[in-house]
Amino acid sequence: MTKRYLNQNDKFVKDLINSIEPDFIFSAKPINRFKTENIEGKNFEKNKLDKIADLKKKINSIEDCNLKKNSKRLVMGEGDIDSSIMLVGEAPGFDEESSGLPFQGKVGELLNKMLLAINIKREKIYLSYSVNFRTPEDRKPTSLEIRRYSKFLKEHISIINPKIIILMGSTAMEAITGSINKISEERGKWKETIIKNKTFPLMVTFSPSYLIRFPENKKHSWEDLKNIKQKIENLNIKI
Repeated sequence: MTKRYLNQNDKFVKDLINSIEPDFIFSAKPINRFKTENIEGKNFEKNKLDKIADLKKKINSIEDCNLKKNSKRLVMGEGDIDSSIMLVGEAPGFDEESSGLPFQGKVGELLNKMLLAINIKREKIYLSYSVNFRTPEDRKPTSLEIRRYSKFLKEHISIINPKIIILMGSTAMEAITGSINKISEERGKWKETIIKNKTFPLMVTFSPSYLIRFPENKKHSWEDLKNIKQKIENLNIKI
């Protein structure tokens, strides 16, 4: 007859566990130690969407605004809310007002080509406007209108929290920098703006709608795009 030797240490551990918690369940499945982090990430994304929705309600609640009164629809934004790049245009036109989405029609087609020229897909960035309602006869927004909506734009930027801001057109430039200089004098230069105590690098360049009207300036836009691409590489931004 063979004697069976008991491992007293094993018996002690088993007794100890049973004395603390008799319903322990053991599994060979690895513990997912990143579960909480992923949940936090999802909550963070949800918070951004909630903040954008709240901001949209704020803009829609504006009173005594001719832009809102004469416009059919508010155009907020589109794209990746977690992108490192935020592109801000001037104001929606007919196509944008009809669809509710920024940069549509011929303007959108040109913008897509401009972005692809520096290997950026439109859906990988976030797009919005300085003024969220179409202006009558697509005129340039007045300085008063720009100032009225700039506080919403700055809040929008703070929510998206990009690493780079691209301002397309003089309206976008004035809304963020306050400059009323000719855009030809300000474009192509890296500047900085501070929003809620955070510094954002930005580049001013021509809008696609302007380039459609004045195609001779596309060569200058191409220089700006190359400058933007270099900044993306320098900051090691993955798009």
